[in-house]
Amino acid sequence: MAMKPTELQKHNALKLVNRMKSAASPGRFGASPGTVPDRRERRRIDQARGLVPFAVKLDGDLVQGLHARARERGVPLNDLVADLLRRGLEAE
Repeated sequence: MAMKPTELQKHNALKLVNRMKSAASPGRFGASPGTVPDRRERRRIDQARGLVPFAVKLDGDLVQGLHARARERGVPLNDLVADLLRRGLEAE
């Protein structure tokens, strides 16, 4: 049985939406899309470096202070927190 024109349009729209969802996102800020590793690859890289995810819940003001200090020093937040934790453990 032939499709009605409206059904055909809906079908074509669904195909277009699915193609848009499956398309790779374009490069950001001049970087090619292949330079950013996906989550699994990033996890493997971190594990090879001996890094372990460590989630904690902190007060919002403390987090803002950490972000500000990381910007002042020009270091990534992970490096700043690791340095502060090392110093705190050594001071005990």
